[in-house]
Amino acid sequence: MALDINCDMGESFGLYKMGDDEGIMPFITVANVACGFHASDPTVMRQTVRLAKANGVRVGAHPSLPDLQGFGRREMKMRPDELTACILYQVGALKAFLDAEGMALNHIKPHGSLYGMAARDKAVAEAICDAVAVYGVPVYGLAGTQQEDVCRARGMTFLAEYFADLGYDKDGGLIITREHEAVDPADSAARCLRAVQEGRVASVEGNDIPVRAETVCVHSDTPNAVEVAQAVRGALQPFIKAA
Repeated sequence: MALDINCDMGESFGLYKMGDDEGIMPFITVANVACGFHASDPTVMRQTVRLAKANGVRVGAHPSLPDLQGFGRREMKMRPDELTACILYQVGALKAFLDAEGMALNHIKPHGSLYGMAARDKAVAEAICDAVAVYGVPVYGLAGTQQEDVCRARGMTFLAEYFADLGYDKDGGLIITREHEAVDPADSAARCLRAVQEGRVASVEGNDIPVRAETVCVHSDTPNAVEVAQAVRGALQPFIKAA
C-alpha cells in the first residue's frame, strides 16, 4: 500500500507562533492548513501554502468550529446549514491561496472537536459532506465511524487516518486533548509501523484495538513535533506515496 504522512499546521496567528512548520515540512507529504476559525490568519495561510509548495507538499483544508480562543477543541451546537456554510467559507479562503500558487486542493479534514463530532454524529457528518461535495475532494477521518459511513453512502473518497502522537481508548476512540504533550519519537514510529503493517495498536488501557492507516497524522503543536515526524517518516519510508 502507499500512504501519506499528513500534518495539522499553519496554526500561528498574528505575532503568536504555533509549531515549527518549516522544520516539520521536509518530513511530511501532505499539509492540513488551518483556515482561520481555530487558528491562522490570511498572512499565515498564504505563507504556509507557499512553504508547502516549496517543499513539494500537497495541501488540504483543516476547517474548524468557530472557536479561536479554544483552538477548535471545544464542542458547540450548530444547525447543519450553519455548519456547512462555516466549512464552505473556510475552505474557500484556503482555495484562494492555493489558486494563487497554482496548487490543487488535496482534501478536507475537520479539525479538533469537529473531527470527533463527525465521527459519532450522522447529522454533523452529513453537514460536512454537503460542503465537501462542492469541492469534490477526499475526506480524512477515523475508520468505522459515522463520517466514513456517510462518505461511503454518498460516493465520496474517504481516507482512514491514524494518529502518530495521540492515544486511543480501549474501544478504539481517539483521545483529543486540549493541549498536546510530547511523545517518544521512537515509540510513535514503532506504533505507526505496526498500525500500517498489522492494522492494530495498543490502547492507553493496554488492550489491542484495530486501526486503519491509509494516512498518518502528526501535529505541529506537539512539543517535539519535528523529532516525531522525522522518526515516523523514517519508519514508514517504504510505504510513502510518491509526490
